[in-house]
Amino acid sequence: MKHSIQVTILDQQFSIRSEASLEEVRRVAAFVNMKISEVISGHKAVDTLDAVILALLNVAGAYLKDSRADNEASELEARLTRLLGRLEQACPELSDSPDGNKEGVSRT
Repeated sequence: MKHSIQVTILDQQFSIRSEASLEEVRRVAAFVNMKISEVISGHKAVDTLDAVILALLNVAGAYLKDSRADNEASELEARLTRLLGRLEQACPELSDSPDGNKEGVSRT
């Protein structure tokens, strides 16, 4: 169920309707304020709109970097799974034990 919550960003009140918990909405607002403050503190004179855009670019860049890392990790896991399958086909003795592991061979 959506509910309304008042948050303040850049000294302006906003009424947010969200299904997220009140605490989560407050955390998001605090994060946005923090990112904008980081941009403002890093520049001597910056327009509010410019600060918001630069903060958004910083957040988007970090998100895309993390997203790429997640995709790369998924691709690496899939490749390792394929290689493990090929290794088990080439060396069936690796999967002799009931748990699929041979002494000294571990899957993690």
